[in-house]
Amino acid sequence: MLAPLAPPSFDLSHLDVQATAFLILFARVGTVLMLLPVFSEDAVPGRIRLMIALGMSIGLWGVLAPLMRTAAAAGGALPAVLLAELITGLAIGALVKIVFSAVSMAGSIISSQIGLSSALLYDASQGGQAALLSKFVTVAAAVVCMSMHVHHLWIGAIVESYRTFPIGGMPPAHDFLRAALDAVARAMTLGIGLSAPLLVYGIVFNVALGLSTRIAPAIQLFFIVQPLNILLGLAVMAMTLGGLLTGFAQAMAAYMQTSWN
Repeated sequence: MLAPLAPPSFDLSHLDVQATAFLILFARVGTVLMLLPVFSEDAVPGRIRLMIALGMSIGLWGVLAPLMRTAAAAGGALPAVLLAELITGLAIGALVKIVFSAVSMAGSIISSQIGLSSALLYDASQGGQAALLSKFVTVAAAVVCMSMHVHHLWIGAIVESYRTFPIGGMPPAHDFLRAALDAVARAMTLGIGLSAPLLVYGIVFNVALGLSTRIAPAIQLFFIVQPLNILLGLAVMAMTLGGLLTGFAQAMAAYMQTSWN
């Protein structure tokens, strides 16, 4: 007869170290996820975001566990380590969010060029009222980024950040300032570049409208042709939207692949 199986045994001697290590991991991962595009939207309830951060921490535990255990066993002051991890997570998430704001900037420029800048709605991600097309382009860009697996690079940046910013160490202020300025410059350049077709359209349309007004000054052409401006602008946007979103996703992927090297 087969001998009865012995009940499984669990080694709980290092449970405090394991719990501390997981808490250190959760501090940075959770903070980054609270600022990442898509995950940080107000449309996602806070409890859901917390569960996503917890699940992400569990998923990354297998990769980062040895590093976390070493930091937990080092015996450093846990509050100071957690504070440093929270600040590092805020810095990483803020950089990604700044670059992602380029697509919102492009949407706002497009709205102003085709005469829809007064069509506003509340957008918590932009901190107030935003143009309707800006919100549409932002949501579409998030969908394209997810479909092109750019969010994998966001998660990979969390793992790579432990090589750039060691556990318990504060991010160097001058390095972070330089990275923030680079992110702002990239976002502005990318936003203007994405909206370039509509900028050209707006210049051509308004120059033609100005010349027409000079020919027939008694006619209020600015009011008469406004529906035509919206129609032509939406047509140009529809033709260039696919390239705009694809180009943004590729630019975001290129930034994530080079920002932590």
